[in-house]
Amino acid sequence: MEPASSPRRPVSPAIRWTSYALAGVALILMLGLRLLPALFAGLLVYELVQSTAPLLGERVPGDRARVLVVALLGTIVVGLLVLLILGAVSFLRNEIGNPELLWQQQLMPLVEKAREQLPASVVGWLPDSVDDLRVMALDLTRRHSVSLQTVGKEAARVFVHILIGMVLGAIVALSRARPAHQVGPLAAMLGLRCQRLAEAFHNVVFAQIKISLLNTTFTAIFLLGVLPLLGIHVPLAKTLVVVTFVVGLLPVIGNLISNTAITIAGLSVSLGVGVAALGFLILIHKLEYFLNARIVGTQIRARAWELLIAMLFLEAAFGLPGLVAAPIYYAYLKSELEAERLI
Repeated sequence: MEPASSPRRPVSPAIRWTSYALAGVALILMLGLRLLPALFAGLLVYELVQSTAPLLGERVPGDRARVLVVALLGTIVVGLLVLLILGAVSFLRNEIGNPELLWQQQLMPLVEKAREQLPASVVGWLPDSVDDLRVMALDLTRRHSVSLQTVGKEAARVFVHILIGMVLGAIVALSRARPAHQVGPLAAMLGLRCQRLAEAFHNVVFAQIKISLLNTTFTAIFLLGVLPLLGIHVPLAKTLVVVTFVVGLLPVIGNLISNTAITIAGLSVSLGVGVAALGFLILIHKLEYFLNARIVGTQIRARAWELLIAMLFLEAAFGLPGLVAAPIYYAYLKSELEAERLI
């Protein structure tokens, strides 16, 4: 992924289109072989190191010293990302706390509120007590034990892939581009494809991080500041703030997921709180709409409906990984089409 400048010597159309075909096959295989977490983790570390290394490298004389600085920086970035993942898992476990208390203090009040507002035909399916809720949970666990084991193995596999991807991203960031005369035409074109993919990742992810941070800040002010001052405490408020940031990394659909979760949590307190939460979120997102258009639109020059169509098709083809990959894949495709002056 080391940036490779456009080849100075003429490249035959066959080589150029071969590089496009190989890049396309590689991106599809990343989804088909479930290697997307490794790819994104590697790109994230690569971009973080590439963005910060010049700031430190300019102060360190000598190529060898710069390599040591970049190596140290890559180690720090990988370490911080691992600590961030582990910290998020620990935070969620502490926030949920004792399952017994979770059932009594969080889930049962939600069920009671639902009993008051749902039709009688639906209420009959709801548990009457904490014991009934526990029995239902254990029954579901027994019936889906194989699926739960699969989920656990899948989570471990994804975590290992993320670690490997981060290490590979740091290694690639340390590597130096070979002189142009030592690189074959196909390798040069593939390097250009990788460079544009990294740029598309940088544009989408870092723009979406800004949007998600903005959304999370407003949500935290509302859930952890405004409502508690009014004597209203929404269940799992801190968890909802974390969820808002994580799902906010998905363009367009992330806001819908977080808004739904926050509204449901507000309804568990009262109908008024749920309506107030929904109204606040609609107001905030109306204000954010112009910022989103400015941030994302200027980065990848794509409208919301374009991203939605890309997300719809890739989700239908590859499921959740396709949904996550769609904005970056689409931004990369658009950059290549613009480079060829086809759009």
